[in-house]
Amino acid sequence: MHIQDMPHPSETAPLMTLLEKQRAAQRQEGPPSAATRKDRIDRCLSLLIDHQQDIVSALNADFGCRSASLTRLADIASTVGMLKHAKAHLDRWMRPAKRKTTPAILGLFGAKAEIIYQPKGVVGIIGAWNFPINLTFGPLAGVLAAGNRAMIKPSEMTPATSELIATLIAGAFDESEVAVCNGDVSVGQAFAALPFDHLLFTGATSVARHIMRAASDNLVPVTLELGGKSPAIISRSADLGLAATRIMAGKTFNAGQICVAPDYVMAPAEHVDAFVSHARAAVAASFPSIRDNDDYPALISQRHYDRVMAHVEDARAKGAKVIQINPAGEDFSQQPHRKIPPTLIVDPTDEMTVMQEEIFGPLLPVKSYGAVSDVIDYVEANARPLALYWFGTDNQERDQVLGRTTSGGVTVNDVIYHNAQEELPFGGIGPSGMGSYHGRDGFREFSHPKAVYHQLKKDIAPLRALRPPFGAAIEQYLAKQIRR
Repeated sequence: MHIQDMPHPSETAPLMTLLEKQRAAQRQEGPPSAATRKDRIDRCLSLLIDHQQDIVSALNADFGCRSASLTRLADIASTVGMLKHAKAHLDRWMRPAKRKTTPAILGLFGAKAEIIYQPKGVVGIIGAWNFPINLTFGPLAGVLAAGNRAMIKPSEMTPATSELIATLIAGAFDESEVAVCNGDVSVGQAFAALPFDHLLFTGATSVARHIMRAASDNLVPVTLELGGKSPAIISRSADLGLAATRIMAGKTFNAGQICVAPDYVMAPAEHVDAFVSHARAAVAASFPSIRDNDDYPALISQRHYDRVMAHVEDARAKGAKVIQINPAGEDFSQQPHRKIPPTLIVDPTDEMTVMQEEIFGPLLPVKSYGAVSDVIDYVEANARPLALYWFGTDNQERDQVLGRTTSGGVTVNDVIYHNAQEELPFGGIGPSGMGSYHGRDGFREFSHPKAVYHQLKKDIAPLRALRPPFGAAIEQYLAKQIRR
């Protein structure tokens, strides 16, 4: 998705009308009951469960080649899990959270402090093309659990899936509850500029700058789920074969078109050759052939294919060792889709474009290191990533790496799996994003935590002392407060 600076009025007006309709319905209904929220979540679940084949077909059409099992796993099953988790825990999440009073003596006399989680109102969701079902229906788990209404802008990069999302939502929801706003760049531009009560964007950091700028005009709070160059760090204590198997599984998942894919490997210098051998074996075990294998996805568009291939040529021209893992020795110069075999780029330099941009494809740079401190220094010298992966059994080294590096999240001895944990917040930091969702953290992200204090019904001496005319009592109170 590409966002420019100023939306055209002809695109903004119908979207604004829809926003006002949802906001009016929210005001009229008030905070929806738990039963209403669960009903809306159930409707989402039914759409995903009852229309699995439609979703599989639409995504295969958009990608040109995408495994039905991959779609059912990453777009359907994972999202069903998010929705079920929200429904199961909704009653507990909605309860006011008790807090202690200040000073504590007020609580002893019956005063009460609490937080009430209130719906924000209308939440805008700008989805991404790589997992278009998960990245629209997934956020709805938290948005609807928190009692909000939603307007969704799916990606124009997946037209068949985006149209299916619009059809499914329209068949299950009144547009005052949840609505889909499909369209090209101009629609996305106008959508991002709406005065939502909250806006969630999933996509590239470069586009997020425009999203945040547009949202700032209306002081709209944003959740930005971005990406970056997520490192996979292999300790000398690691099981190298297992590490290579899991790293390559993550790198080839959706052909690397996932924001939490390992973006580069840092391996001990003496283990680089062995890692390459294990990586070859791991790919061959999963994909004996690639060209006509439905389990290996195509890249989403010719533009993205050309971008990834340009990284390869740039790295080769600048001296890196390029290793294409092609178990069946297939010819990819003529193919019906846009497939790129897993490709290792050994000994890359920072001057290469593959080390400057998030790859979002099946390329894996492999850097060597000597000391663990060098790894930490390198990670910290670059933009903070969405994820960091560490492989090994040396707990002291693990704690050193995790304590001295900053990333959105971490998986130890695997990749991506922290994203699948419903009890963990998912989000980035700095250039890799802000805010987080999933599970209870999603409910809270899309809620307003309203602070409420219930005062004593009758005055007691400590309360009277805080009002003029001031005397000895206030002096005694202040003397106790203003001291070490």
